[in-house]
This record gives sequence, structure tokens and C-alpha cells, in this order.
Amino acid sequence: MAEHNPGGDVNGYDVIGDLHGQAGKLEALLAAMGYVRTGRGYRPPQGRQALFLGDLIDRGGDQLRVLEIVWSMIEAGHARCVMGNHEFNAIGYATDDPRNPGERLRPNRGASAKCAKNRAQHAAFIAAVGDGTATHAQWIERFRTLPVFLDLGGLRAVHGCWDDASAAALRTAGWDGTRALDDAILFAACAPGSVLECARKRLTCCVEIPLTEGRSIRDKSGHEHFEVRVANWRHWATAFHEVALVPAGQEDQLAGMDWPSGFMLDRIEGAPVFIGHHWFDGPQPVIESPKLACLDWSAGKGGPLVAYRWDGEALLSNDKLVWAGGGVRSGG
Repeated sequence: MAEHNPGGDVNGYDVIGDLHGQAGKLEALLAAMGYVRTGRGYRPPQGRQALFLGDLIDRGGDQLRVLEIVWSMIEAGHARCVMGNHEFNAIGYATDDPRNPGERLRPNRGASAKCAKNRAQHAAFIAAVGDGTATHAQWIERFRTLPVFLDLGGLRAVHGCWDDASAAALRTAGWDGTRALDDAILFAACAPGSVLECARKRLTCCVEIPLTEGRSIRDKSGHEHFEVRVANWRHWATAFHEVALVPAGQEDQLAGMDWPSGFMLDRIEGAPVFIGHHWFDGPQPVIESPKLACLDWSAGKGGPLVAYRWDGEALLSNDKLVWAGGGVRSGG
């Protein structure tokens, strides 16, 4: 079911990509779009509302300022935000695992390589809030209130990729954004291979395809992966390398790789979709297609923070993009 504009007074959304603790870029971007600082946050131009695509935290040095801005805007009715995989991971990092006493749902207490990786990925946030403090607990409870996806009638927003079946699975389980994520649903969403785990991963991350034996890629942090993210919305692709999202310089891992058995591309119909998550880069931000825009252009790794100024159009266009920082000329 599509959700319509609250109060009927919002006629345009400024959809903003992954922040990762980049408060300076956020404040510059908001100012460029005509937002005015008020108290801890910013007030939008009349009739507009900000819509954040998640991954507010981790990496950057201004974790708390980013959260302060975003949450003050949410509380004032000036913004909305969907849950990114980093917010979901933060919840798991702080929640005891009932299947593994002494450990957390996102393992981080032990000496394993996986625990070390999770601690390193989350280090900037933990340094900002303090592990196990009241401040830490407060932010975890706030993250639990974030919806995984928003269908606002004229547009759809999700962190990783849109999938109707996955959204329906979360709605059926009661995780529909109308109430905070409770432990029962959280535990189900962390159970390996469960319907909810698969749906949550699809929406907050993306589709991932196993690489053929002997191949692997390393992510932006140097961690080895034996799966590859795929842009399943690129329905125009004719070769697998056109949809496989690998870091620059690792394209050779795809050489000669055929289309995976059963893999299907999804043509986006209906309202346009906005996503983040995928660490795009390039000379300047561009949309993927008239029906989909990825607004993560690696702000957390030196790229620009990108927004799309949506005014009700059914087809997206590059001239509605605006950005700040990252060493490229500001758009808009």
C-alpha cells in the first residue's frame, strides 16, 4: 500500500544519499538546496521535505553531528529516513544473540576474523557514542524506529534495491514502519536462510551472486568476498559485467563469467525508485535510468554527497541532481 504525503503539505522531496558521518558535506548540501539552519537541524524550503536513504553512520569523523541534524529534522517533520544496512548492523552489534550466549547478533565479542572485521567497520560510531553507554542505547532504539522502505505514492525509497516480494514479506511479519523493530522480528531477520533475513538483505543491501570457484573480490576496506553485488535493475544489460558492481581495478575477476543460472533482471515499473548503498563514482553524478537513481557517490570515501530534488515527476532526469563536496563541481 502506498503512503501519501503526511498532512498534504509536502509536494517535493529532496532525496539524499549515504552520509557515513560526513556532517560538513551534509550541511553544505542542505544550504545549497535552500535549507535554513534552525536549532540543531535545518528547515526546508516551503513545501519540501528531506528524505535520507540510510547509512548515516560509520566511517566519517562527525557521527554525532550527522545524527543530531537528521534526527532533529525528523522530529520537526522536516525529514524522513529509511534504514540502511549500517543502522541494521548497529542494532545487531548491540543486541545479545539468544542462540549464542555471550555474543551479539552481529558478532563482535570474540577473537575471530569476523568479529575483528565487524569491530573495525563500526569503530567510528562506537568511538563517538561509547560502547554500551546510555547514548549508545538511545541511538540503537532510534535506529529501530526507521522503516526499511518507503512507498510514498509517487516515489519509492530503499537503501539497497527495491523488491516487491521482499517488502511484502516484511509487511506480513509486522515490520512495516508503523512501529519500532521488536526483538522477535529482529531475531527472525537474523536467522540464517529465513524468509525475513533474505528479504531484509535484499532491501537493505542488494542482490548478491556467488562468484565462480577460484574468484573473489576485495571491497573498499580490503575484505575478501566470494559474491558480487549486481545491479538487477539494469534491464538493458546484455552481458554480466554490465550488472556486476565490482571495485575499480577488479573487473578481471569477471572475465569469461556467464550469466548465473536463474538470475533475472527486473524492469522497474510504476513510481521511480531511489537507492543508496553502492559506492558509485565517476566524473560527476548521473541517474541510472529515468526510473531509478542511486544517490550513493562515495561521500564516505572522498566523493560528493548527492541529492535528487523530486517534484512529482514520473521520469527522473540528471538536471534534478545536486551535490556538495568530493572535488567535483556542485550540481543543481
